[in-house]
Amino acid sequence: MRKTVRQMIEIIVSDGWYFVRQSRSHKQFRHPVKKGVVTIPDHGKSNVLDHFVVNSILNQAGLK
Repeated sequence: MRKTVRQMIEIIVSDGWYFVRQSRSHKQFRHPVKKGVVTIPDHGKSNVLDHFVVNSILNQAGLK
């Protein structure tokens, strides 16, 4: 279940998350209702995320 950074951003944005800030190679998103921040690593060269990272992002977003 490997996904690209762009695919993960599309998934969480479609759930209502919006971009807040970027700290070096990590993009952070907030939701108007859900608590917390979702962090997506974007290291440029390798934009394919391992399935462990994908699962972690989905858990942070409350989608899994």
